[in-house]
Amino acid sequence: MCGIVGLFLKTERHEHELGRLTGLMLEQMRDRGPDSAGFAIYGDDRDDHVRLTVLAEGVDVDWGDACGRMADALGAEATHRTVRDHAVIDTAASGADARRWLIENLPEATVLGYGHGMELYKAVGDPRLVAERYDLAGRTGTHAIAHTRMATESAVTTAGSHPFSTGEDTCLVHNGSLSNHNLLREVLESKGESFQTENDTEVAAGYVAWRLAEGDTLTEALERGIDDLDGFYTFCVGTRDGFAVVRDPIACKPAVMAETDDWVAMASEYRAIAQLPDVGHATVFEPDPARIFAWSRS
Repeated sequence: MCGIVGLFLKTERHEHELGRLTGLMLEQMRDRGPDSAGFAIYGDDRDDHVRLTVLAEGVDVDWGDACGRMADALGAEATHRTVRDHAVIDTAASGADARRWLIENLPEATVLGYGHGMELYKAVGDPRLVAERYDLAGRTGTHAIAHTRMATESAVTTAGSHPFSTGEDTCLVHNGSLSNHNLLREVLESKGESFQTENDTEVAAGYVAWRLAEGDTLTEALERGIDDLDGFYTFCVGTRDGFAVVRDPIACKPAVMAETDDWVAMASEYRAIAQLPDVGHATVFEPDPARIFAWSRS
């Protein structure tokens, strides 16, 4: 079943409480997916450095040694901070090169995402407790997406949890299922994309990242996806300064959206949006099938 939420702040008014508001929305989706959760937060954007969020679940990693080896290999200093079993690595190297190096040289860890403004956290467990564990409420920023998971056809693992990200500052959560993800995975790998799980949502994230790298706007990438991604889905996508929602042409997966002068939000159910400030003055609507809804602060 699963539940997804997204919150994009159109103004600076609520940036100091982005994490708290996203956490309130996520908690309302617990009944749709009680076994794991994840979230991506966009904020503290820096042009000169990238941050990689890396998960080392159930293993001990010497992050200082890993950063030293990566710095030697890529020719750029790398530092880190840990957030429980996640590490956030800061480097002036290419984010794509750093991601590739970590995947090839630190196989016991998973690179969850990288970018100039994005951090990504996920874990097995009750969504409210996952949010508390990684201090979602204490985080500031411009926009966020989050996901709760019910593992109906696979094991309860962090590898199956959303969000997924393969490209710079590009992240995706998904409610639904893709039927052609195995074929599409092979196509994307031939174009240079790399994947770390068997999850169909990671393929969707890779597809969007590839189209953006090819020069598409976010809207154009998702419009192409309507033809190329076969299945039923609601996607909520974040980029460095953008936010978008799209449903497949049949639109059997639930979604509701709301917009005020200060924010736009989406969720699998309205009760998540009902937690937001000034929601009584929001324009509330169900996103049309096969139509891209996108916003940007640029």
